[in-house]
Amino acid sequence: MTYRPAVTTAVPDLAALTLGVEEEYLLLDPRTGESLPVADRVLAALSGTARNQSRQEFRHSMVEMVTPVTADLTELRAHLVALRRSAADAARAAGARLVAVGATPVHEPHRTVPDKPRYHAMSRRFGPVAHDPAVCGCHVHVGLPDRELAVQVCNHLRPWLPVVQAVTANSPLHDGRDTGHASWRSMQLERWPSIGPTPHFDSAADYDATVDDLIRAGIMLDAAMVYWYARPSTAYPTVEIRVGDVCPGVDDTVLVAGLVRALVATLADDVRAGVPAPRIRGCLVSAAHWRAAHDGLEGDLIDLRSGGARPAWDLVDELVATVAPALARHGDLDHVRDQVARVRRDGTGAARQRRVMARTGNDVRAVLDHLAAETLAC
Repeated sequence: MTYRPAVTTAVPDLAALTLGVEEEYLLLDPRTGESLPVADRVLAALSGTARNQSRQEFRHSMVEMVTPVTADLTELRAHLVALRRSAADAARAAGARLVAVGATPVHEPHRTVPDKPRYHAMSRRFGPVAHDPAVCGCHVHVGLPDRELAVQVCNHLRPWLPVVQAVTANSPLHDGRDTGHASWRSMQLERWPSIGPTPHFDSAADYDATVDDLIRAGIMLDAAMVYWYARPSTAYPTVEIRVGDVCPGVDDTVLVAGLVRALVATLADDVRAGVPAPRIRGCLVSAAHWRAAHDGLEGDLIDLRSGGARPAWDLVDELVATVAPALARHGDLDHVRDQVARVRRDGTGAARQRRVMARTGNDVRAVLDHLAAETLAC
């Protein structure tokens, strides 16, 4: 039987939506930059709160840290700083370096999956795809316990998620070279059959029936393999946005979390007011995500409301303007505006990596030094 979270008809307090963030990190060799299969040692070295907030991931070279639930961005930032520091200390003790980067930048010599029945089942079902180099994402959970509302919010999110994806772009390197894409992680993940833009659903029942059909067809092992860019979480009473690369710095993550929460709050208001979600062809949504992965914020994005390409920063500005009332309601407006100005000045994680590459004559180790420093910058 497919797992189903409880459906509630309670109306959430949209003035104070809760937040939680999951961040995945790579464990890299400090000398070569190659991925190191030491996740078991890193997790074993964690203690206390950090151990309870950690998870084993699909690669031996990855760890995931999960913040507690909060309604305050300052508190979220403090959790992220503490978890990153704890994970970095444990990585150092295991001979590795913790790096917040979206895709394996140099090489992944060891691609076996951890010894768990589920991971072995995925390996058998999906073959070489399950043994691609590691990729790391940032997943933002926004509290929304009404599942019917959550499905409708996911419909309304579709035009905006390429903009969120572009803001998080942080994986231009693969095999030690620039791929020409701001988010190579996004390109790698396209090989998985259950990852991509969230389809439009008429209702929670429609969502559930579709997931059941995909499980019966062998596309997914179970409902937990719904890896669409937005989904009602299978584990928590939340909408989960999982389109982004892991962000290089804590302030980047907090910016994304603040924007995502305000976007969910804004769109939940629209749903409750009876505003219909735009019906956009799936091929156009996929094209918009490809453009976001390719250009990041350094080129154009596709405006899915009009279908045309526009400067990426025009759409970022429109996103901030659209969610400004919700940002103000949560007390986040000034902070988000300041952080958007910082990213406009300094660039995305991908742009910052490329700047180091240009300055050092394509020295990948210098890029990884830069990323490791950003991972722990406070």
